[in-house]
Amino acid sequence: MDLEKIEGLVKIIENSSLTEFTIKDGDVKITMSKLTHPPVITAGVPMASAPAQTPEPAAAQEKAEEKDDIQLILSPIVGTFYSAPAPDAPAFVKVGDRIKNGQTVCILEAMKLMNEIQAEFDCEIEAVLVSNEQKVEYGQPLFRVKKL
Repeated sequence: MDLEKIEGLVKIIENSSLTEFTIKDGDVKITMSKLTHPPVITAGVPMASAPAQTPEPAAAQEKAEEKDDIQLILSPIVGTFYSAPAPDAPAFVKVGDRIKNGQTVCILEAMKLMNEIQAEFDCEIEAVLVSNEQKVEYGQPLFRVKKL
Protein backbone atom coordinates (compact mmCIF):
# COMPACT_ATOMS: atom_id res chain seq x y z
CA MET A 1 0.00 0.00 0.00
CA ASP A 2 1.48 3.36 -0.95
CA LEU A 3 1.67 6.54 1.13
CA GLU A 4 -1.00 8.35 -0.94
CA LYS A 5 -3.56 5.61 -0.21
CA ILE A 6 -2.77 5.78 3.51
CA GLU A 7 -3.07 9.58 3.55
CA GLY A 8 -6.41 9.28 1.73
CA LEU A 9 -7.67 6.79 4.32
CA VAL A 10 -6.61 9.10 7.16
CA LYS A 11 -8.57 11.99 5.59
CA ILE A 12 -11.63 9.80 5.17
CA ILE A 13 -11.49 8.69 8.83
CA GLU A 14 -10.94 12.28 10.07
CA ASN A 15 -14.02 13.50 8.19
CA SER A 16 -16.29 10.60 9.11
CA SER A 17 -18.10 9.51 12.26
CA LEU A 18 -16.09 6.28 12.40
CA THR A 19 -13.98 5.82 15.51
CA GLU A 20 -11.99 2.80 14.30
CA PHE A 21 -11.12 1.36 10.91
CA THR A 22 -9.06 -1.65 9.75
CA ILE A 23 -7.99 -2.48 6.20
CA LYS A 24 -5.91 -5.38 4.89
CA ASP A 25 -4.15 -5.15 1.54
CA GLY A 26 -2.14 -8.29 0.84
CA ASP A 27 0.09 -8.90 3.82
CA VAL A 28 -0.23 -5.28 5.07
CA LYS A 29 -2.85 -4.59 7.73
CA ILE A 30 -3.58 -1.02 8.90
CA THR A 31 -5.78 -0.12 11.85
CA MET A 32 -6.72 3.51 12.53
CA SER A 33 -8.52 4.86 15.58
CA LYS A 34 -9.74 8.29 16.57
CA LEU A 35 -8.69 9.20 20.08
CA THR A 36 -11.38 10.78 22.18
CA HIS A 37 -9.77 12.52 25.15
CA PRO A 38 -11.22 14.99 27.60
CA PRO A 39 -9.99 18.54 27.06
CA VAL A 40 -6.36 19.08 28.05
CA ILE A 41 -6.11 21.39 31.02
CA THR A 42 -2.96 23.39 31.58
CA ALA A 43 -1.62 24.38 34.97
CA GLY A 44 -3.28 27.52 36.26
CA VAL A 45 -6.53 26.97 34.34
CA PRO A 46 -9.59 25.64 36.20
CA MET A 47 -10.89 22.21 35.22
CA ALA A 48 -13.90 22.22 32.90
CA SER A 49 -17.05 20.52 34.09
CA ALA A 50 -19.73 18.66 32.24
CA PRO A 51 -23.18 20.25 32.11
CA ALA A 52 -25.27 19.13 35.07
CA GLN A 53 -28.49 19.98 36.79
CA THR A 54 -28.35 23.37 38.45
CA PRO A 55 -27.70 22.96 42.19
CA GLU A 56 -28.69 25.46 44.84
CA PRO A 57 -26.76 28.77 44.49
CA ALA A 58 -24.70 28.33 47.69
CA ALA A 59 -23.73 24.78 46.75
CA ALA A 60 -22.88 25.88 43.21
CA GLN A 61 -20.58 28.61 44.54
CA GLU A 62 -18.86 26.11 46.87
CA LYS A 63 -18.29 23.62 44.05
CA ALA A 64 -16.95 26.34 41.74
CA GLU A 65 -14.44 27.37 44.40
CA GLU A 66 -13.34 23.73 44.81
CA LYS A 67 -12.82 23.37 41.05
CA ASP A 68 -10.67 26.48 40.96
CA ASP A 69 -8.35 24.83 43.48
CA ILE A 70 -8.03 21.55 41.51
CA GLN A 71 -5.24 21.61 38.91
CA LEU A 72 -3.25 19.16 36.81
CA ILE A 73 0.49 18.97 36.40
CA LEU A 74 1.03 18.08 32.75
CA SER A 75 3.96 16.50 30.99
CA PRO A 76 5.93 19.21 29.17
CA ILE A 77 7.65 16.61 26.94
CA VAL A 78 7.33 13.09 25.56
CA GLY A 79 9.33 10.66 27.66
CA THR A 80 9.45 8.06 30.40
CA PHE A 81 8.03 8.95 33.83
CA TYR A 82 10.10 8.22 36.93
CA SER A 83 8.59 8.86 40.35
CA ALA A 84 11.95 8.68 42.18
CA PRO A 85 15.58 9.71 41.52
CA ALA A 86 16.74 6.06 41.69
CA PRO A 87 15.05 2.62 41.70
CA ASP A 88 15.73 2.11 45.42
CA ALA A 89 14.96 5.72 46.46
CA PRO A 90 11.60 6.94 47.79
CA ALA A 91 9.25 8.76 45.40
CA PHE A 92 9.62 12.53 45.07
CA VAL A 93 5.96 12.96 46.07
CA LYS A 94 3.01 10.81 47.11
CA VAL A 95 -0.71 11.40 47.56
CA GLY A 96 -1.32 13.82 50.42
CA ASP A 97 2.09 15.54 50.20
CA ARG A 98 2.12 19.33 50.32
CA ILE A 99 4.72 20.68 47.93
CA LYS A 100 6.20 24.10 47.34
CA ASN A 101 6.65 26.09 44.14
CA GLY A 102 9.83 24.80 42.46
CA GLN A 103 9.88 21.44 44.26
CA THR A 104 10.68 18.43 42.03
CA VAL A 105 7.69 16.11 41.57
CA CYS A 106 9.14 13.60 39.09
CA ILE A 107 11.73 12.98 36.39
CA LEU A 108 10.95 12.58 32.70
CA GLU A 109 13.61 10.86 30.62
CA ALA A 110 13.78 11.95 27.00
CA MET A 111 16.61 10.99 24.65
CA LYS A 112 18.78 9.77 27.56
CA LEU A 113 18.40 13.12 29.36
CA MET A 114 16.81 13.23 32.80
CA ASN A 115 14.49 16.25 33.13
CA GLU A 116 13.33 17.20 36.62
CA ILE A 117 9.71 18.37 36.55
CA GLN A 118 8.93 20.95 39.20
CA ALA A 119 5.70 22.30 40.63
CA GLU A 120 4.81 25.76 39.36
CA PHE A 121 2.84 26.66 42.52
CA ASP A 122 2.29 25.49 46.11
CA CYS A 123 -0.10 22.53 46.09
CA GLU A 124 -1.17 19.22 47.61
CA ILE A 125 -0.90 16.00 45.59
CA GLU A 126 -4.39 14.49 45.23
CA ALA A 127 -3.56 11.74 42.71
CA VAL A 128 -0.61 10.37 40.77
CA LEU A 129 -2.09 9.70 37.32
CA VAL A 130 0.76 7.64 35.78
CA SER A 131 2.83 4.71 37.00
CA ASN A 132 6.59 4.51 37.35
CA GLU A 133 8.48 3.90 34.07
CA GLN A 134 5.33 4.61 32.02
CA LYS A 135 5.74 6.33 28.65
CA VAL A 136 3.99 9.71 28.63
CA GLU A 137 2.97 12.10 25.88
CA TYR A 138 3.26 15.88 25.66
CA GLY A 139 0.40 17.44 27.63
CA GLN A 140 -0.56 14.21 29.39
CA PRO A 141 -1.71 14.75 33.00
CA LEU A 142 0.86 13.42 35.50
CA PHE A 143 -0.63 14.61 38.81
CA ARG A 144 -3.94 15.97 40.02
CA VAL A 145 -3.21 18.60 42.66
CA LYS A 146 -5.11 21.01 44.87
CA LYS A 147 -3.71 24.51 44.76
CA LEU A 148 -2.88 25.92 48.19
